Amino acid sequence: MLLLPAFLILGLLAGAAHFLALRENTRLYLEGRRHWLALAVQLARLTASSILFVLASLQGTGPLLAAALGFLLARAVVLSRLAGAAP
Repeated sequence: MLLLPAFLILGLLAGAAHFLALRENTRLYLEGRRHWLALAVQLARLTASSILFVLASLQGTGPLLAAALGFLLARAVVLSRLAGAAP
């Protein structure tokens, strides 16, 4: 049962990193320069998230759902925090 809180926390951390990197990724693409860096950030972001969910799924349904819940909660937190900081 200790896996569920651990994967919830991992999901929160991975989700926060994912969505903050998405903001940076979008900025890089919109600048129109350094497309290789934007592509590298995108690849790293998607790879890290995929690894989390694969590892969670290997532990069972509960850890996978806990990781997904943490990921979605992180999305809501990051979006609400960034909404006030929009240029």
